[in-house]
Order: sequence, then structure tokens, then C-alpha cells
Amino acid sequence: MKTLNLEKNVFTFTVSDFGRTLRSNGRGSDHGWGGNMIVMGDPIKKAKVYGDYPEALLLGDGLDVGKNGRLLPTVSCDEYFCELLTWFGVPASQMRLVLSNIENFYQPVDGIGPLGIF
Repeated sequence: MKTLNLEKNVFTFTVSDFGRTLRSNGRGSDHGWGGNMIVMGDPIKKAKVYGDYPEALLLGDGLDVGKNGRLLPTVSCDEYFCELLTWFGVPASQMRLVLSNIENFYQPVDGIGPLGIF
């Protein structure tokens, strides 16, 4: 990208909403929430980890929902997608049409993403 002088116009974005529970179902672990989201490239303001880690990986503790080792993410995939779409120029007035759940996590504002990544 540097050779083509495009480094300010390109970033890498990967999201996973798939995770695993801490507790075994007898044959492995069940499906859980959340995964790792990675955003990197020149347009990114700074290196930062978003969201909260659990105090301890204990059943029924902290972010464990339902007492089965299903950890609840503290930042939704929708918030990351809203950042991406804001960078691409989608106006706040149209964000709900693209991300129907965004208002459960963030009230879109023109030019301002929920996490401040860009």
C-alpha cells in the first residue's frame, strides 16, 4: 500500500461473533458469544484494546451470562461495523437501515463512530 501511496486509504478489519463457553457440554464446549475483532492500518488513530476482560474466568462470575460460562462481550459487532460504515461515509440518519440493532448499543452521530477508532 505504501508503494502505491494508498496506506491512508486502506485498513484491515476482521470480526467474529462466534465464541465458546467455558463449561463443557460433555463433548466439548457449546457455542458462546463474542470473538476477537481486529482493526489495523494507517487510518486507525492509535493502538487500543476495546471492551472489558472478565475479572476471572470462573463460572457464574463477572461477564458470565446464564452461569454456563457464556461470556457476554462488552462491545458489540454492530459498534465495530458502525465505525467502519462511518469511515465509509454512511450518514447517521441511514445507519439504522444498515445496522438494525445499532441503537441498542449506540445512538449514531454524523461523522462520529461509537469507538473513536478513526
